[in-house]
Amino acid sequence: MQLKSFIIITLLLTSSSLFGQHARFTTSGTIEFEKSSNMHALIRKLLKNITYNEDFYKTAFEQYQKTQPQFKKLKSTLTFSNDKMLYAPQAVPVNLTTNNFFGELPMSAQYNTIYSDLKTRKRTIQKSAFEETFILKDTTRSIKWKITSETREIAGYHCRRANAIIMDSVYVVAFYTDEIPVSGGPESFNGLPGMILGVALPHENVTWFATKVTDVNIAEKTITEPVKGKPLNPKEFIDKISSVYGESYRGTAIMAFSL
Repeated sequence: MQLKSFIIITLLLTSSSLFGQHARFTTSGTIEFEKSSNMHALIRKLLKNITYNEDFYKTAFEQYQKTQPQFKKLKSTLTFSNDKMLYAPQAVPVNLTTNNFFGELPMSAQYNTIYSDLKTRKRTIQKSAFEETFILKDTTRSIKWKITSETREIAGYHCRRANAIIMDSVYVVAFYTDEIPVSGGPESFNGLPGMILGVALPHENVTWFATKVTDVNIAEKTITEPVKGKPLNPKEFIDKISSVYGESYRGTAIMAFSL
């Protein structure tokens, strides 16, 4: 009996040791994200709110469907080290910088470079919009998540699903991994017990999913907030959006710029 107990204890200790050798929790590195926008769905929503020159817009949409892909895909990179993060869009490929009529819908673009300090809840956003650059200082977004039992694998990481409502009515689905114990994510999404590697806004026809995670040591001091741009507070920026976009697309534009 003593020999049997000794063997069991030895096996348990050996298993724990092997698990400890292979367990790796990433707290520093880079994550490459791909934003995918269903342009056909976004354009149809836009056309529902337009009550003038309907034939012109219909013809323009038909031409878009013939010449452009249904899904517009853009890249971004999240650099993180413990509580500090910098999310930045990558340069848009030449083949996507088109001048077609529907090419730059607000929801399908990437405007934000976002610095976040999760410890102090400080957030600095550099926005490129209206051929200008702005700097907005704010706190990190507070999101009430509901964690579910659904799981999936993203970029090689086991992730769990969580749901939430932001901006009063926008339904969000997120997938996070506790293998990266940093409470961040793409754009301004955060607040889960691990890094968010996937986000979907089903009713807005947009997703962000990680395509590659690089586990590398990054010094916190190298992650710095953007400083170039005209200072505005969030309300001033929303007022500017309202002055640029007409009634038919103002609400969608405000939501796109506020992510």
